[in-house]
Amino acid sequence: MNLKLFILISITLFFFSTSSLLARAALLDNSIDAYSFTFFRLFFGALTLLIILYIKEKRLNLTLTKNWHSSFMLFLYAICFSYAYINLDAGLGALILFAVVQLTVIIVALLRKETLSLKKSLGIGIAFFGLVYLLFPSEGFELSIYHSFLMMISGIAWGFYTIFGKASSNATLNTTDNFVKSLAYLILFFAFFVDDLHYSSYGISLAFISGGITSAIGYLLWYYLLPNLKIVTSGILQLLIPPLAIFLGVLFLNEELSFKLILSTIIILSGIFIYLKSKEKA
Repeated sequence: MNLKLFILISITLFFFSTSSLLARAALLDNSIDAYSFTFFRLFFGALTLLIILYIKEKRLNLTLTKNWHSSFMLFLYAICFSYAYINLDAGLGALILFAVVQLTVIIVALLRKETLSLKKSLGIGIAFFGLVYLLFPSEGFELSIYHSFLMMISGIAWGFYTIFGKASSNATLNTTDNFVKSLAYLILFFAFFVDDLHYSSYGISLAFISGGITSAIGYLLWYYLLPNLKIVTSGILQLLIPPLAIFLGVLFLNEELSFKLILSTIIILSGIFIYLKSKEKA
């Protein structure tokens, strides 16, 4: 792996892991409500992508007839992500999100008749066990099942968004189109959230960093990197995101690093690693 690729991968993974940190930081002190954070995050993301798309292609060739299903998944991911972080630590939320994304992609692959070897089955079973262990009530480890469920929905939505994105022939155009169309869904569902709206310059600033930098630029960097990486390698690299988010949450938000969180992280990521490595040999 050359130095340029290593640096770009490091920046991308850092951007992905800080998305959880920024959302939790914004919602932790109630500086912005979850709907407004989602709206500004997607709005600034769309604005950044529109600028990049225009610089790259000298036109904004968006369409009204395509990508509505993938943009809905982006909306569903983002809105559930924000509301989940009202009562989830950044690292914990990232772990649930990442585990469910990976398991969603794996299950869809199996439904599409992908061969299921003994090693793959073992990996899936270990990952599921780790997720159940994480969510199972225990003394000394508080976890909101409602907000965890929202994060699981977010993970399923992002999993399908990822699957839909595999058919993309123009990552910049399709990502921009998805971000712009996701705003239509936010406006459509505005009436359900209007009573809870509040925001501050600090909350909007965090939404700007999350949407305009870590999300928009992070996604573009990831799509740029994917052709240079094996599918299995890209999956294994993503195993670094939850530990990074947990570390950043402890460092910047004073979140608790419990034994259960550490153990469940090891179990879940080990299961997914076993599945991905067995897939490489298949």
